Amino acid sequence: MMANEKIKVGISVGDLNGIGVEVILKTFQDKRMMDFCTPVVFASNKVVSYHKKALGLNVATHQAQNISSIVDNKLNILQSWTEEVNIDLGKASKEVGAFALKSLNAASQALKNKEVDLLLTAPINKDNIFNEDFQFPGHTEYLEENFEGNSLMLLINDTLRLGLITGHIPVSKVSETITEDLIRMKVDLLYTSLRQDFEIEKPKIAILGLNPHCGDKGVIGSEDDQLIRPTITAIQEEGKMVFGPYAADGFFGSRAYEEFDGVLAMYHDQGLAPFKALSFGNGVNFTAGLDVVRTSPDHGTGYGIAGQGEANPDSFKEALFSGLQIFKSRKNYLNLKSNAMKVKG
Repeated sequence: MMANEKIKVGISVGDLNGIGVEVILKTFQDKRMMDFCTPVVFASNKVVSYHKKALGLNVATHQAQNISSIVDNKLNILQSWTEEVNIDLGKASKEVGAFALKSLNAASQALKNKEVDLLLTAPINKDNIFNEDFQFPGHTEYLEENFEGNSLMLLINDTLRLGLITGHIPVSKVSETITEDLIRMKVDLLYTSLRQDFEIEKPKIAILGLNPHCGDKGVIGSEDDQLIRPTITAIQEEGKMVFGPYAADGFFGSRAYEEFDGVLAMYHDQGLAPFKALSFGNGVNFTAGLDVVRTSPDHGTGYGIAGQGEANPDSFKEALFSGLQIFKSRKNYLNLKSNAMKVKG
């Protein structure tokens, strides 16, 4: 990418019966957004036109047949299929799920080919996108399969960066899944991301306990004392500022998270429930740990309000701005690291 080129943002549309296209259109209805990037939506012009008409939105779009024909200062719609789509706003549909996957596959391939610089994903319905070609519990696992690195689901807002030790697995499997190696890997992923993606030179990380009250010295479970605490101590001895385990209720209730650069929760709802309570509508989901940058809003498909013009685009806008900033920070970090290695050589 040349120094004067705008960052190209690849956007997958998500579920066509949900609010994904609406929040995309509302985001770029403000022409000033085009000053920050060149957006490329992987969909079809007919589908986007349908949503524009249904919602009464006036957005300058450009139909592109390939990456070389995209333009600045308009919302580019890169033709990713030619088939007709039966859109029924607010309704789950396997047929529509197949087109969500077409969009995601096309955007991911463009990212892999370096035709776009980063990926911004609108929400999918995990049930109706699931088929023989997509057997993943979510975007995070799909991306880990398709790109280099180990993934870390990281939820971010102005005051909190929260990652997960375990992701989309049943609660009954959490305890047996957590190991010293897994904790170490997730700490390393978060530590690296905080340095290269958020420009924090010496990150301070908190780790939550698994059991209520961190097990109360074995009364409510032994994992915190026998596994988590010794692992944290070993990591500290290696020089990283990692602390815990902390009981999740008191940690969030007292706003202790404000004292840390990053937090690791043991399982999905332990982290996402307080995160969304604190920042729903303004939070961002960032897939850390991979060799590419991907962000998404913190909400779902929004079937209940689809087509009514009520969807709030704030989280999608935050996901866009976060993706752009992370992309720039990582590029600067990698350039500095490369130059330092050349000097040493």
